Amino acid sequence: MDFTGKHVIVTGASSGIGEATARTLAARGAAVTLIARRAERLVALAAELGGKTRWFAADVGDGEAQCGALEQAVAEGGAVDGLFLNAGTGGSFAPVESYGEAAFEQVLNVNLMAPYRAIAQLLPAMKARGRGAILVTGSLASERGMANNAAYVASKHGVLGLARAVALEAAPHGVRCNCIVPGFIETEMFAALPSDALAQIAARVPQGRTGSAQELAEAATFLLSDAASHVTGQSLAVDGGVLGTLSV
Repeated sequence: MDFTGKHVIVTGASSGIGEATARTLAARGAAVTLIARRAERLVALAAELGGKTRWFAADVGDGEAQCGALEQAVAEGGAVDGLFLNAGTGGSFAPVESYGEAAFEQVLNVNLMAPYRAIAQLLPAMKARGRGAILVTGSLASERGMANNAAYVASKHGVLGLARAVALEAAPHGVRCNCIVPGFIETEMFAALPSDALAQIAARVPQGRTGSAQELAEAATFLLSDAASHVTGQSLAVDGGVLGTLSV
């Protein structure tokens, strides 16, 4: 998984899965462009990763801001070899009848429309070059239902469908698109849960533990690399066995 000479964009890069993947990509030679809302974190991470790393602060839920950041990324970093669309939001928890249209649309805008916009913007150049890898972050909710969070479930089902549709369209042009599905991964948001809740979650995982952001990053890096050259249209769960088993 050598990324020397390759330009990879990572959204949601200021923490958690995005940060871990950006670090892994940079360690393997990639010129990484970081995109996220928190500029101060991007500054620190870019300084740590070195001179080939660029950053642009943008809220992917703002279509114009995301478009501008991607345009700058290409202008300064060159053609895009890999695109990791990882930014997302969990939304709020409420029964579907009281969720509210505005809140529902906001979740879909960040989790589904933002990846769609980014792909529509950058895929034509990838097709023209005859190569490229796109990876979107799904969720266990891409494959399973979840009570009281209909917007998140709908958005994550949608992003998996988007990845599969793009994979079919892009395959004849040498471009791949996949979806990575995190299970219970240790991120800042996850760590903020009470310790008893964390223990209950870990107990639901066949491996008996939660996963690290680095474990997810390794799988994401693989899917973005030439080592996965015959892998497209796939959903890869990094979940300790949750989706693939039936616990009784």
